[in-house]
Amino acid sequence: MMEKNKPNISGRFIQNVVLGALLVTLFLLVCRLFAPFFTVLLWSILLYVVIDPLYEKIVSKINLETKAGKFLRTILAGFFALASVLIVFVPLAIVVSQLYIQGIQVFKSIKTYILENREAINTAYTSLSNFVFDATDGRVAFASLDINGKLIVFIEDNVFNAFKFSGVVLRDAAVFLLGLALVVFCLFFFYLDAPYLSSLVKSVIPIRNKYTIALARKFKEITRGLILGYLTVALIQAALAFIIFSIFKVNGALVFACLTFVCVFIPMLGGALVWIPVGAARILSGDIVGGVLLTLIAAVCISLLDNFIRPFLLKDRLKLHPLVIFFAIMGGLVLFGVNGLILGPLIIVLFLTVLEMFFKEHHIKKRKVSIEESKENE
Repeated sequence: MMEKNKPNISGRFIQNVVLGALLVTLFLLVCRLFAPFFTVLLWSILLYVVIDPLYEKIVSKINLETKAGKFLRTILAGFFALASVLIVFVPLAIVVSQLYIQGIQVFKSIKTYILENREAINTAYTSLSNFVFDATDGRVAFASLDINGKLIVFIEDNVFNAFKFSGVVLRDAAVFLLGLALVVFCLFFFYLDAPYLSSLVKSVIPIRNKYTIALARKFKEITRGLILGYLTVALIQAALAFIIFSIFKVNGALVFACLTFVCVFIPMLGGALVWIPVGAARILSGDIVGGVLLTLIAAVCISLLDNFIRPFLLKDRLKLHPLVIFFAIMGGLVLFGVNGLILGPLIIVLFLTVLEMFFKEHHIKKRKVSIEESKENE
């Protein structure tokens, strides 16, 4: 009897291995298919999670049993899909255009300053070159260079070229617009068929349904918390920018504050895209002390302070220590770029949520320790 059972056990084992390998292969192929659209899907989901409560509130007042109600719901889904993208794209387009104009003006001011202050620049350059010559015992000599001419050539040949429209810029703009169109397309079906799509995802995740529901709830909670937290940080930085620019009597302080609100979402650069050109323009206008002070105060209060404000404002929403949030955001930016602003903290929170589910499933009890209690034990 044992000999007869061996082939059956062996055959079942081979079938399981082949089926498992086939499943993994197909799963990797599915991931590969969707990988090019990861950013589109991510931001479609984020926009949907944030705006869906308003959509559902409006749809709940419509009688979906009638054809007119179903048609109106379809129209609303299309409207919300388009509006969800426009509330992000329109401010972004305004900021990009304003930064472009501002950049051109700054570099024109630099060129004008060089042309009008040739003697002063030559004197400073001569003093610097003589100092380097004496300090290196004559081994480094660059006094013969035409520094004014070199600077002007550099600005004209390199800096202004960065602001010229080229085939690459047009291609990137086309890709960006295509991405926006895909986001609208995804959002339309999210608003229209969210329950079906949600149940489809739940059916393919091989964990208990209650855990899937808990993860989905946690995802929505954290996503809304992150976005509201980031918006709060952006408002604080924009308010600080408005106050600083108003104190230094910068023309268009409110406009620059609005630009700061949008620019703070750009990784690494953030508000510096606004206050650096403003400070440079003030310096080039002749107010060197005011320009330097403006630049230093803006660097500390707008950009440097951002690294400390963001984790502390998000800690109550994410229930995480500010240090963990800080490194989650930094790590997310390194791994995922702009997407890391959301993905970094989200991955940490979901990991802790799944870990808690694992402990509950296997009846592992872990005692939670508060910060106050940990201090008492030291």
